Amino acid sequence: MLTSEFEQEAVTAEFSSVAVIGLGYIGLPTAAVLARNGVNVIGVDISAVTVEAVNRGEVPFVEPDLGIHVAGAVAQGKLKAQLTVSAASVYIIAVPTPFLEDKSADLSYILAAAKNIAPVLKGGELVILESTSPPGTTQKLADFIMSVRPDLSLDGSDGHPVVYFAHCPERVLPGKVMIEIVTNDRVIGGINEGAAEMASRLYRIFSQGKMLETDAATAELSKLVENTYRDVNIALANELSIVSKNLGVDVWELIDIANHHPRVNILQPGPGVGGHCIAVDPWFIVSADSENTPLIRTAREVNDAKPGHVIRQILAPYVGSEMPVIAALGLAFKPNIDDMRESPAVAIVRRMALERTDATFLVVECHTDKLPKELLGLPNVRLASIDEALATADAVALLVDHDKFREIDTELLIGKHVVDTRGFWPSNVSR
Repeated sequence: MLTSEFEQEAVTAEFSSVAVIGLGYIGLPTAAVLARNGVNVIGVDISAVTVEAVNRGEVPFVEPDLGIHVAGAVAQGKLKAQLTVSAASVYIIAVPTPFLEDKSADLSYILAAAKNIAPVLKGGELVILESTSPPGTTQKLADFIMSVRPDLSLDGSDGHPVVYFAHCPERVLPGKVMIEIVTNDRVIGGINEGAAEMASRLYRIFSQGKMLETDAATAELSKLVENTYRDVNIALANELSIVSKNLGVDVWELIDIANHHPRVNILQPGPGVGGHCIAVDPWFIVSADSENTPLIRTAREVNDAKPGHVIRQILAPYVGSEMPVIAALGLAFKPNIDDMRESPAVAIVRRMALERTDATFLVVECHTDKLPKELLGLPNVRLASIDEALATADAVALLVDHDKFREIDTELLIGKHVVDTRGFWPSNVSR
């Protein structure tokens, strides 16, 4: 992080304006923290609702402390949002990269951003791809822009102005983004000479972490490897949870005891794996080299299968019986946020509702007042308060470990079929 007023003025002069393409869970925090550190930031998003919210100083999703930064940046005139891309000295692309039906990366959002950036480039700009991407994506981004702008160059050897390209993957934890965006080390991979150094100077405006400079492909793969490591570890925990259930062992006690070994660190099991990173990124490695990734593929399949085990556990007492009322606690993919991307909890509720159309599903989600699109139109699914759900339900399934659920009096669970996928409650209540 810059420490002197002289350093701040020098870097602000170099990066006179930064355009952040995509004002989602990563783009908006990046835009806000840059703006709060004196940079003029233009936020660009395809959603008029998002643009209008940001220009009011509001955040259209839940992320602790982000609202303070956005409101302050907008009030200071350092952050504004718009629907179109305009000229800037730096472009940060922070758009989604979901996977396609064949599990390969959908790069259409990155391509759309490139198409919008290309016409306004003049030379000397820095283009940073933050979106999680398969190795080679940043190079493809640079090659595409050069193909539509032959008057620009990557090395200046033809006498044309140079545009610099780098990959800097986000490495933050939802729910702690505004802390980790400042404290975490940054991996920065350059495509052409000088790009990584230039990107490092930009991130030092707000980052206290180390700048780990490398090439773009290594930077891209490093992000995928970080999330794949966790996915494989969670797959072990999820597999152990099934084995432990069959053997009558408390899996949370088992893992706690095993983790007392100095070289063992098993993560926690759950109803599956969700989110925009861990549930997606390993497939990018598999698609890049399918012949040599059997372990990564198997881990993904284990975690993708876990919701099915949870569903069978929840519905087991009601085979042959009619009209149970089932409370599902939580829909987000992790605790204390409203992000439901790739959420196993959402998948579990949807599959149960379609399988048991005679049942009623009362969904409790502390961080939203509306159902996700996957559950809309299902007549047997509705949102409910904690009190209503616990008073009415025959079965209670804890799917997300929101802090709010820790306040539940377990006396209210007596006589109900309880499935605790997060190890919240004593083993005599569930598990």
